[in-house]
Amino acid sequence: MLIESSAYASRWRDVAPSAKALFALAGFIAAWLAHSPVAFAALTAVLVLAALLGARVQLRSYIAVALPPLGFLLLSCLTMLVGPDANGHWNFTTAMLPTVEHLALRSFAMLAAMLGLVLTTPMPDLLNLLRRLRTPELLLDLMVLCYRMLFVMQQAWDESITAQSARLGYRNLRQAWRSTGLLAGQMAVQVWQRAAALQMAADARAYQGTLRFLPTAYPQARRQQAWAALAGALMLAIALGDRL
Repeated sequence: MLIESSAYASRWRDVAPSAKALFALAGFIAAWLAHSPVAFAALTAVLVLAALLGARVQLRSYIAVALPPLGFLLLSCLTMLVGPDANGHWNFTTAMLPTVEHLALRSFAMLAAMLGLVLTTPMPDLLNLLRRLRTPELLLDLMVLCYRMLFVMQQAWDESITAQSARLGYRNLRQAWRSTGLLAGQMAVQVWQRAAALQMAADARAYQGTLRFLPTAYPQARRQQAWAALAGALMLAIALGDRL
């Protein structure tokens, strides 16, 4: 929900998705080609500043979305630093430290490129872009259904919480635990029923196995793609200059 609301509130909401995808792709390639920590830091700074200052994504939202993948990355890096010694005992080792450092810095840059795309492009625009890129329709339909079910689950959760709170379901710790258990049990039933209603609504509208959205027109698409290509070329120059 936070990602989608940030995408609609972004100043780059009306920028062509192809331009934003081109910029993100250039960031991915540059992060893959870069080698030194200075180049990784420069690429990450460019991508983060583009999202925060260029697209005006709120810093709080950016950090909130970035924390889960950063936590996963931290756990992965710590796992790589654990290994067996000559006696077969597991402990922390510094042998993999250069590799872990390189992997972490590259992941930071790639994560910044990904966040710059998803925090500025709503899901319908991404789906239209993927359809233009000949993505299989089955995969797109699964993405649409998962996207729709997020809102269904959020609505069911909010309504259940409101109903339980109105009946003093959270007045103390014991009652809160009981209400939480009841909520978890009812969520599966409610989501199943609402999903069935969603399927019936689709069938009533002559659903033929493909979900379509009205495409948005972007009159300045070519100009925006040119600016994105120029910015991408700058990041690639940073990465390639690092290898010379």
